[in-house]
Amino acid sequence: MQTNANKVLPAVINFDPALIKWYHMHQNRYKYFRWTPRTAKITFAYVVVVPSILLWVAYGTEGKYNMRVKRRGDTILEY
Repeated sequence: MQTNANKVLPAVINFDPALIKWYHMHQNRYKYFRWTPRTAKITFAYVVVVPSILLWVAYGTEGKYNMRVKRRGDTILEY
């Protein structure tokens, strides 16, 4: 409870202790990070595998589709 000019005001926000603990854990995550086999696999997947798949799809569809100057009923395939 807060007091203001001899009035007792109710607390506006009641903080959940679990949310505060999560917030502090989230803010200090870099302090507790350790390389483990699991984190290495996840990092490898996001740094190497996902971009490789996107690159493979991009090269596979290179020149296949043309989106410019198409009218209703025209196909986007070029070959």
